[in-house]
Formats: sequence, C-alpha cells, structure tokens
Amino acid sequence: MKDSKKIIRSIIFFVILIALTGYVLLDGKDVFEIINIIKSADIKFVAIGIISMCVYLTLEGVNIGRTLKKLNEKSNFFRNIKYSLIGFFFSSITPAASGGQPMQIYYMYKDGISVSNSTLALLINLTSMQITTIGIALFSLIFNYDYLNKLLVICFLIGIFLNLSALTLLIIGIFSKRMSKWLINMALKVLKFFKVKDLDAKREKFENELQKYQTNAVYIKNNKLMMLKILLTTIIQFLVYYSITYWVYRALGFSGQNIFKIISMQAVLFATVSGIPSPGAVGVSEGAFIEIFKVIYSETLMSSAVLLNRGINFYLFVLISGIVVIVNQIRVNKLKKEKLDKTNDINVGV
Repeated sequence: MKDSKKIIRSIIFFVILIALTGYVLLDGKDVFEIINIIKSADIKFVAIGIISMCVYLTLEGVNIGRTLKKLNEKSNFFRNIKYSLIGFFFSSITPAASGGQPMQIYYMYKDGISVSNSTLALLINLTSMQITTIGIALFSLIFNYDYLNKLLVICFLIGIFLNLSALTLLIIGIFSKRMSKWLINMALKVLKFFKVKDLDAKREKFENELQKYQTNAVYIKNNKLMMLKILLTTIIQFLVYYSITYWVYRALGFSGQNIFKIISMQAVLFATVSGIPSPGAVGVSEGAFIEIFKVIYSETLMSSAVLLNRGINFYLFVLISGIVVIVNQIRVNKLKKEKLDKTNDINVGV
C-alpha cells in the first residue's frame, strides 16, 4: 500500500510538471498555429521517429535478456521488452529515474527471476548506458560548444559529473572491496550527522548489497565478450534514440542539417539534462532543447518542434509503457488470487 501511494504521488507530481511545462511553452503563443504545424508534419518521418523509439526500447530489452540468458534465467524476447518498458515508465515518473530499476527487479521477481540475477543484469545495462552517455556527449561537445551559453555549459558539466559519479560508484561497488567499505563508512557518518536511527541495521544492509555486487565482479571478468556486445548494442541504441530529433527536423520540412549534426546536438542535450532530478527531466529538457536548437528552428516553429520531439521520444511512450504496467499488474494480481484460492482449497480439503 505504501509503494502504491508513492507511485500515485509520483504520477500526480509528474502530471503537474507536464501541465506547468505546457503552460510555459504555450504561453503567449498561437496554440492553433502550433497544432496546425504539427498536423502538417510529414507523417513518413514521424513514423520513422516512432519506430526509432521502439528500436531504442527493444535494444534495452535485448541487453537485459543477454545477461539473463547467461545466468540461465528463463525469459524471452517479449518479456525482456516488457522489462524495458516498465523501467522506462517508472524512471520517467520518479525523481532522478530512481524508480526504474527497483520496479524492473520487482516484476522480474514476479516472473520467477532471482533478485541477484536481475540486479546483475540491470547493473551491467546501467553501467553500459552511463559509459555510452558520457562518451558520445563528450565527443559531440567538440562540434557543438559554440551553441551553448554559460548556463548550458554549467548544466552540461554537472550532468557529466553526475553521470561520471554514478559510473564510478558502480565500478567501485563491484570491484573494490576497500573502497566499498570506505564508502559505507562515509555514508554512515552522513546518516549519523543527520541523526538517522538503526545505523547498525543500515550498515548490515549496505554490506550485504555490496557483497552481492563484488561477487558479480567475477562474472563480469569472465564474460568480456558479452560485455563488449552489450556496450556496442547500447551505443547503437542511443544513436537511434538521438536520431529521433533528426526525424522530427525532417518531418517539419527541413533538410539543411545532416543527421550526424542533429544527433550530436541531441547527445549534448541529453547529457545536459540527465543529471537533473526532475521526473523525466520534464521542463528542463524542453528548456534546454529551445536553447540548443534555437540555431536550427525559428521562434515560430520552436514550440511545435519541442512538442513533436518530446511527444515522440518521451510522452507517447510514457503512455504506452504505463498501459503495459497496468496490464502486467492486472496479470500479477490475477495470478496471486489464483494462488491464494488454490491454497485455500487445499486447506479446506485438509
């Protein structure tokens, strides 16, 4: 019940953020003109953008499934895509994407996958995504530095720093026992400073989690080829995701910029907003898009470009993934009820 209330609060906050963002974007604009521009977009390129987003989510499912298969877990192509969509939905509606991995682990557990193996699969996937985000963004910055104002440069550096910090903590948590203990002690000192209770229980919990990660280090060292495949798949995944901005650009009737230029600009944008704790970076992504892409779009077309781009690479798939979560939860509840009824029948028989 507590988890359900947290999810409901997250959804309400997420919807409020969307409403505020929409208000800021459309304030003082001719809404009907914006709608007409979007309606006149070339449907062919809009379809390519939607397909690109489907490919992005599918490739994440492929990477999750690749590790689960190595760990002898029973899963299949459609289940892996389901886990990808579940992660996308809960990452979108929770601050700093904090709800994605825990909910993926929960639903994998409901499908009979062990928590330690699902944790490893998601850990590897997350590490690969961090490496890819940082690598492509830093390379892309070379070609787009002139488009960034001082505020965006600061946000970009913060985004890179936070992604690097997360990546470093992941690697330390997996490979370095000494550093892991140091991190635990530092975390406990911070908790003690804020007078948090039950520190001994928290210490035990931290050590158990890190022990699990360190055990996984052996697995990672012995499967370097699989790690390379996952990394290459993730690179393709993100390049396809970044390309959505180009297909929106073409859908609005433009062709002056090539796909590599638009992809590099979107890579910088993604790294700039990825460290912001706002759910789905709502509001921040739209604002950064306007600042970075104002050299591409006129003021008249900017609101339409923002709405169409975010509509394809975010809002549409929040809706789709939300439906998947609801359908899956109905299935989980049904199975739980059937199991409970069966148990009651056995008890009555006894």
